[in-house]
Amino acid sequence: MKHANIITKLTLEQKCALLSGETVFTTRGYKNAGIPSITLSDGPNGVRKQAGAADHLGLNPSVPATCFPTAATVACSWDPALGEQLGRAMGEEAAAQEVSVLLGPGLNTKRSPLCGRNFEYFSEDPYLSGKLAAAYVRGIQSNGIAACPKHFAVNS
Repeated sequence: MKHANIITKLTLEQKCALLSGETVFTTRGYKNAGIPSITLSDGPNGVRKQAGAADHLGLNPSVPATCFPTAATVACSWDPALGEQLGRAMGEEAAAQEVSVLLGPGLNTKRSPLCGRNFEYFSEDPYLSGKLAAAYVRGIQSNGIAACPKHFAVNS
């Protein structure tokens, strides 16, 4: 079905509601219009899907998953093939947990050692970071899971 046909089936209120999620990690779905609800999960170094009621702080327990080496650690390898292999494994776990979008990898360029989230980012070298991020995305998406690169800049 074409997108224009889907949109005509929605009321103005429903169209506006698509701009926000139904829960912290799910989108709104409208079955009568053919729009499924999809699940997103934090995922810079593994699938972090909260069990039960999700909250924006991540305080509730998570579904068990692999904790992969951080992006900073993988960048030390200078090996995009390794990044793609890790991305593929993350995509497999996301698919097994019925997660449609993995929120990662993190792309922020390291500008200061004071950034508390530098472990989530590959490198201070933009070329290396770009090559590894692209490899992660290819690996994740090889499983039919969408990758959502995040924190492109100014997350220091």
